[in-house]
Amino acid sequence: MLAPVESGWKDAKSLVVVTNGALGELPLGLLPTANAEADAQAQPLFAGYRDVPWLARTHNVTVIPSASAFLTLRSLPVGSPRRENLIGFGDPYFSGEEAAEAEAEATKTAAAAASDAGGDADVTRGRPLKLRAVPHTENVDKAELAMLPRLPDTRPELLAMARALDVDPVKSLYLGKDANEHNVETLDLTRYRVVAFATHGLIPGDLDGLTQPALALTAPEVAGIEGDGLLTMDKILGLKLDADWVVLSACNTGAGAGAGAGAEAASGLGSAFFYAGTRALLVTNWSVHSASARELTSDLFRRQSADPGLSRSEALRQSMMALIDGPGSVDAAGRTGYTYAHPLFWAPFTVVGDGGGT
Repeated sequence: MLAPVESGWKDAKSLVVVTNGALGELPLGLLPTANAEADAQAQPLFAGYRDVPWLARTHNVTVIPSASAFLTLRSLPVGSPRRENLIGFGDPYFSGEEAAEAEAEATKTAAAAASDAGGDADVTRGRPLKLRAVPHTENVDKAELAMLPRLPDTRPELLAMARALDVDPVKSLYLGKDANEHNVETLDLTRYRVVAFATHGLIPGDLDGLTQPALALTAPEVAGIEGDGLLTMDKILGLKLDADWVVLSACNTGAGAGAGAGAEAASGLGSAFFYAGTRALLVTNWSVHSASARELTSDLFRRQSADPGLSRSEALRQSMMALIDGPGSVDAAGRTGYTYAHPLFWAPFTVVGDGGGT
């Protein structure tokens, strides 16, 4: 696909692409630039994928809705230097039962709650990898918000992001009951450089009566507010942002049923957030692996904090390569269960919008 025009892009460091249809759901960074075969017998597991010449090894990739949209984004004024680094919303409770479950978990020590404790190290031994749950509502008679599975592992991811950006999580993160549409719609989001949502991304038909893409937030009866618990596209259009990043983590924008469903969610939500005032989105093309996602997103923002001149797309590329070449899943004894070199772990993340600048 790219080889016939290689002379036009090989010497560049950044590729800006417009894709649509099925191609829009393929992160181009995982394309090999030469014939390659991963050694399935390499140890630790997935280590053979480190030798594949991925396009992401040499080029960062940014996806844009259109050439005109790219020009519009590049013409936006520089964000206010007085902005704070982060505001995040995650681990919403979709039912009273989930809220009660979370209260029970709160009795554990903070160290136990924040630690991986090597829990993923042997998950591949006869069992599938643990990925974040995705909504499966297509075969039920009545699909409601309360049916969505909770995503408790988004909480430590946002905490790691807060540490990477050197902000107080108590002041910058809205978790559990506080991850609700009232807070999203009434807080002054123009004060933040990074706005992060760690929850389910939904497409029309995922829930009864849902006719547009949406982010699932805490159920109104749990949060004690009015509303429906959904940050729909029209509500996003009403927000005001001055953000360099909107992070849609664990949104599963590529996990919907039906051809183009993921692209529909990403396109709809993305267009709304761009209209609201963000310069770029970080989205996921499929259901992510929690530990590696936490490592990648926190590393991305550490790199940008250390080097303010590092572009968004290059920061993501470097974090992907660090994940591929890093130790991977390590248990409490320091043993590697498997590496994160397989594209499953590093490839789902895509920068949409303006990947350049800071």
